[in-house]
Amino acid sequence: MRENSRRSYDDIIDLPHHVSKKHPPMSPLNRAAQFSPFAALTGHGDAVRETERLTDSFVELEEDQKEQLNRKLRLIREHLDQNPECEITYFRPDEKKEGGAYVTLRGRVKKIDERRHQLLFTDGQVLPIDQIFSIRGELSGTAFPDAPQY
Repeated sequence: MRENSRRSYDDIIDLPHHVSKKHPPMSPLNRAAQFSPFAALTGHGDAVRETERLTDSFVELEEDQKEQLNRKLRLIREHLDQNPECEITYFRPDEKKEGGAYVTLRGRVKKIDERRHQLLFTDGQVLPIDQIFSIRGELSGTAFPDAPQY
């Protein structure tokens, strides 16, 4: 059977390859692109990576820990004229999914906005007071007590 099919092409097998006069030949790169894999589920890989990304849960502080933070905030408020330098760990909610991350920020406090419940820093950063987990720093040579540990 194979020999039969070969014989049917005997009349054209030795002819030169046709080259179109109207269309320029395709570049090897474009020819190869025809056979490259294609993603039928566009965005699926991104969705899987987002699901794999871990987030932390918000830890609700005990009343005594909240009181300790309030004392530290009062100390900062009393020394705002010195722009006290603090290291503050706070919870930053994730924009895409439930949970978030605990982030530590170091800077000089410029103002405490009581109305908006925010700390304003000299470098322009704004931090929500409700998200603060711990505060460390020094005021006039006196260190804040250590932050709560979990």
